[in-house]
Amino acid sequence: MDGLRVIPTWRHGRERLYVCLPDGRNLAWYDRETARVNLLGEDREEEVLEALGPFLTGPVSVGPPPVPTPAELARLSLHPDDDLAPNRPGEALLIALDRDPGPARRLRPDPRRRALTAERTVGEALDRMDGAGWHALHSVPLPGGDRIHHLLIGPGGLYAVHALYARKQRVTVADPRVGFGRHAPRPLLHRVRADADRASFALTAEVHPVLVLVGASDVTLPAPPREVRVLTDGELESLTRFGGVLKPADVEALHALARDRNTWSRL
Repeated sequence: MDGLRVIPTWRHGRERLYVCLPDGRNLAWYDRETARVNLLGEDREEEVLEALGPFLTGPVSVGPPPVPTPAELARLSLHPDDDLAPNRPGEALLIALDRDPGPARRLRPDPRRRALTAERTVGEALDRMDGAGWHALHSVPLPGGDRIHHLLIGPGGLYAVHALYARKQRVTVADPRVGFGRHAPRPLLHRVRADADRASFALTAEVHPVLVLVGASDVTLPAPPREVRVLTDGELESLTRFGGVLKPADVEALHALARDRNTWSRL
């Protein structure tokens, strides 16, 4: 087999097995989810299949890589500075804390760090949905310094997700106000709905607002809020139960549009 090597990698939540020459050049890759071996050249097909033999779990199709879709081509043409896909959950807060970490000692915890905990918790949960045909973008910047905490795109539609730190607190959601314990409630649902409305305008598609209460001990809703879905971080997977709204090609096209920073700068 001339020393062919099989190297496992993960791309967008999906496992791929690359078959490489000793000098590192790729000959092919095996996508377990699609059960397909993509060959970059047909002259070494037998050797590639022999190298992959221990890893194949059933019948596979073999052939050249699929032709890129228009959405994939648009993604590939993006300048790295304009691509929002690499953003980490809480990206904007991470940058702010790096630039200004605040005093080493303070009487109360930095609220930015609590907000970061909430965004990381929600963002990591959304990223785990990637293998089910969903895509999540984090810290989507909006003109004026605002941002959408998370944007989720998948078969069940589009969701603008706002993460709120509520660890061990009793939360009451009375549209449009959200109250924590005995603290005075604030009209936070206005912000959640506004983020979804701006995303709908930018993407020319319906975007549903979602409020996620991270770590809340109890959530009370005297009446269902208008349009806004209120969840705890443990209920996020319920979003993936909704399907049949968008076709895979539509999901990819909307994801390609949403990850382009210029899409949001025009708002």
